[in-house]
Amino acid sequence: MTAPPLQTADRVLSVLLAFSQEREEWGVTDLAAEFGWDKSVAQRLLAALAHRGFLVSDPVTRRYRLGPAVWHMSTAWERHGGMSALVRPAVRALAMKTGATALFAVPDGVHLRCVESADGGSGPLRAYRLTGELYPAHAGATSRAYFGMLTPGTRARLLYGRPMPRFSPLTVTDSEALEELMVRAGQDGYAHSQGEYDPATSGLAVPMLVRSQPVGTLSLVGPHDLVTGPDEHLLGPLQAAADQLGELLSPRRARSQAVRRTP
Repeated sequence: MTAPPLQTADRVLSVLLAFSQEREEWGVTDLAAEFGWDKSVAQRLLAALAHRGFLVSDPVTRRYRLGPAVWHMSTAWERHGGMSALVRPAVRALAMKTGATALFAVPDGVHLRCVESADGGSGPLRAYRLTGELYPAHAGATSRAYFGMLTPGTRARLLYGRPMPRFSPLTVTDSEALEELMVRAGQDGYAHSQGEYDPATSGLAVPMLVRSQPVGTLSLVGPHDLVTGPDEHLLGPLQAAADQLGELLSPRRARSQAVRRTP
């Protein structure tokens, strides 16, 4: 049986994990209500984190935001491998199982940027490592699997009205046709492409979800005769690996007081 965590340490970590893209600020009252704590407990925790630079307090609103100490820790994490090191075992295992090149990519403006890749038994896809390579939003499965999960309005603001270069005769540059492909990818839960970005390769990709939110894509890329489409021997392992990574990347947040009271 796993021993329970130290209460104070667990509460401090719960406060830090409560900050997110959807919730950038917390005050004493709403933090106390969220976790069912006394206001004095919430105040002491917030003040201690602010004292060490993990939070900063607005002197007018008295609400707290993440501080510079979080940035220093994230910088150190990235310097020592960061996301790449974290996902590497799963990416390598996927490449070994399928024989195709596997890659994990995250959004970078109107591109997806490869964070980690591994070559399968079919051999290297390029003469160089794919890490750092950018994939345009309008060309290929790697990008489409992510952008297809966004709302139509978000896609319209990001993608349409911009120049869309052709990388091959199969590259889709018409916004209406591209939107149809995006919608289909979102509905199917995967994207497949043949020669849209690189005429010699095909791709099969699924969105990477963390707490139901898309954060990137996991892809298999290789020759046309290897990555033929959403065949179960490719799509099954790909989706299983994406689920595994989604769980790995999910923060272990404490449940709120409202959740704990649910019967």
